[in-house]
Order: sequence, then structure tokens, then C-alpha cells
Amino acid sequence: MTAPAVAPAPDAVRRRRPLGVIVAGTFLALVVAAAVFAPLLAPYAPDAIDLSASLVGTGGDHLLGTDSSGQDLLSRALYGARTSLIAPVLLLAVAAALGVTLGVLAAWRGGWVDALVSRLTDVMYAFPGLLFTVLIIAVFGAGMTTSVLALGLAFTPTIAKYTRSLALSEARKPYVDAYRVLGMGGARICAAHVVPNLARAVLGYLVVLFGEALMSLATLSYLGFGAQPPSSDWGLMVQEGQAAVVQGALLPAMVPGTAIALVVVSFNVVGVWAADRLGRQ
Repeated sequence: MTAPAVAPAPDAVRRRRPLGVIVAGTFLALVVAAAVFAPLLAPYAPDAIDLSASLVGTGGDHLLGTDSSGQDLLSRALYGARTSLIAPVLLLAVAAALGVTLGVLAAWRGGWVDALVSRLTDVMYAFPGLLFTVLIIAVFGAGMTTSVLALGLAFTPTIAKYTRSLALSEARKPYVDAYRVLGMGGARICAAHVVPNLARAVLGYLVVLFGEALMSLATLSYLGFGAQPPSSDWGLMVQEGQAAVVQGALLPAMVPGTAIALVVVSFNVVGVWAADRLGRQ
């Protein structure tokens, strides 16, 4: 007689990762590993030009083909993953530093401080993020550094409003009043207890925003405002490969475009799951 099956514990069911999350997470791990080990994996230097191999299709010498300058697309995509992944991290770091500070300050101080921060974020929301970024680039010049800082400012209001809503709820919890009774100052309570308690939820939200940040930077590079030649940034590669499409060569634009799409979708899948998990803990 066989023993009755034991139902999995509720925690085990809750923590079970969906198949889509596992696939997306595995893919992202491979992309990150490819970016880290690009010098070892790339068959050619990313800027190696061979005009005799211009617009060559897939084959033994060039697994993903070449662009109009004869540069190996696989090598460029591997090296381009570095810029395409690091730049959004820096962008979100800038936005998080500013947004979390403003959001917590508005929720903790309240009154005119809250009103001022709210009006400031509303004014920034009045401009489309990409237009705001282009205006800043027009003043300070094109380049990846300017794009990261400009988009960091554009993402700040979103993070500030999200953090403010979390901080308002956190500031009303009983432990805050308990620390006040013990004589702990408001600034210390906020920095040592309130902000750390918001970290999980904010981190999950940043993971969700990563795909949007990557797409925004790729868009700027495609428009000529972000990464500049001879960079192998994926957005710039799409822009450079666009002319080859007219000649019937799809790979120079398709390879980086597919990489952007897959990474953005994977981060969205993982980000939504991570935000849900981190927000409940």
C-alpha cells in the first residue's frame, strides 16, 4: 500500500519560480556572462574592419555575419552588451539616489516640503521623458555620459513618487513612534530604519524599470544622441545597420535589435516577479 502524497507546504508553493521566470533569468545570466567574458568569446576585435568581408552572411568565419565595414557582428554584439547593460545600471543608480531622497524627504517632512517636491515632480512629468532628455543633450552635447545623466533625471520623478507612497505608509507604523519615545531623533529613525525597510520594494521596482532604461538608452543611441562611433552599443549598431537593409542585408540591424528585444522582455518578466516577491517580504 502506497503512502498518501504529501501536499507541498504553502511557502514552497509560493516560492516556486514560474517556468518563464527561470528561462528569462537563465537567458539574462548568459548575457551577463557573455558581456563579462567578451574578450575571450569574441572571435574578432569589435572594431576590426575587413572591407573584403562586407555584408557577409552567416558562416564558419562569421557566425552572425558582418556589417557594411566587414566587422564581425557576433564580436560587436558581445562587446556591445557591456555598454548596453552597464549604462542602464548607472542610469537607475542616479535616478534612485535622487528619487529615493526626494520621496522619503517629502513623506517624512510633509507640509511645504511635500508640496514643493510634488510640484517639482509634476513639472518634470509635464515634459515627455525623451524630449526632456534631448533638451539636456542639446545643451551639454551628445554622448553616453550625458544620456545617462539626462535619463537619470527623467526617471527621477517616477521613483520619487513611488518611494513617497511607500514612505508615507512606513512612517505611520508603530515602530516609528516607539523609537521617538525612546528619544531617537527623526533623521536617525528615517535613515537607520525607514529607508532600509523600503529597500526591498524599491529594488524590485528598479528591476522592473531596467528594461525601460535599456530601451531608452538604445533609442538615444539610435537617434545619434547616445553612444558614438566606434562604440558597439546595440542601439548604435541598429542605426548603423539600417542602411544595409536597403541592400537586402538584414543581419546588421537584426542582430542587435533582437538582442535588445530579448533582454528587455526577459528583464520585464524577471522584474515583475522580483517586484512581487520583494514587495511581500
